[in-house]
Amino acid sequence: MAQKKNVTFDDIAKYTHFSKTTISRYFNNPDSLTLENQQIISDALVKLNYKENKVARILANGKTEFVGIIIPDLYHHFYSEILDRILSTYETFGYKFLVFIGNENEESERRYIRELLAYKIEGMIILSHTIPSAELAELPIPIVTIEREDEYVCSVNTDNYMGGYQAASLLSRHACDILIHINTPTSENIPAYGRLKAFSDFCEEHNLKHEIIIKELGNTYETAKPLISDILEHLDASYSGLKKGIFLSSDTHANVLLNLLIRKYGHLPEDYLIVGFDNSPISREAVLPISTIGQQIDQLAYEAVSLLVERMNEQKKRRSVPLEHPIHKVIPPVFFRRETTEK
Repeated sequence: MAQKKNVTFDDIAKYTHFSKTTISRYFNNPDSLTLENQQIISDALVKLNYKENKVARILANGKTEFVGIIIPDLYHHFYSEILDRILSTYETFGYKFLVFIGNENEESERRYIRELLAYKIEGMIILSHTIPSAELAELPIPIVTIEREDEYVCSVNTDNYMGGYQAASLLSRHACDILIHINTPTSENIPAYGRLKAFSDFCEEHNLKHEIIIKELGNTYETAKPLISDILEHLDASYSGLKKGIFLSSDTHANVLLNLLIRKYGHLPEDYLIVGFDNSPISREAVLPISTIGQQIDQLAYEAVSLLVERMNEQKKRRSVPLEHPIHKVIPPVFFRRETTEK
């Protein structure tokens, strides 16, 4: 059986009586054609059973339909889950993704960005914290960040301040004698700093006894476990007999603390209440489900990709309109009350 001939732009031009230039404009810049002509060409593609040659189209217009992603790590469950949600948007937006893990190495991330640009990506989503947004804003493609410093670029973030306030309020309602917040070093220009600020503001506004513990806990279970174990010894020694309400800045670290308490006492002691942040799967699947301030990860991912697609489409126009100011979308958190605060 003879192999069926691929339909070419020349075939479509002859069928529609348009020029090959007009057919090319349909694929590369459809807004330059009238809706009537777009429909004529669209109907012709169906009639001719046209199968798009992706490689040829990339060579013709330089548009790859690829988006780059740089994330800090996959240890924290928030990053792995939001990456999964971003990748799942392919069915909605049709963009494919090239992913690099930064591991907090600034020079590595710059190298990754150069490599992504060499692949002609059309835009980039960045969750890592190492490269300033002023530098990212100089890149020749649209950038959207999630939960990181974002002064000069578009972003989608959780309302971290609201979340921190909710956590402190919950622990206060449980009549805890001491409220404790455990966090990693966080710059004030990072959205997650709002968790710490809100916790501190709530305690001071209500004249509550509290302590804020800032310690670099590392990016693996092996590094976090001994450091959180040291914190637990401090809490046991300093607040023996007191009801302790503990708010940790991530579900990952909240789960480490919970495991250490259960290993030490055989159960979660009555004088410990734990709240995490993220609503990542580990909070639901822990040996005791962990109360948490939930980031709406599905919505964060969707809004980030949607905003990026909006900016990429604008950039493709012959007369694109630059933004006067970056767009910053804020998603409210949702509180999930589970067994670690059921006292």
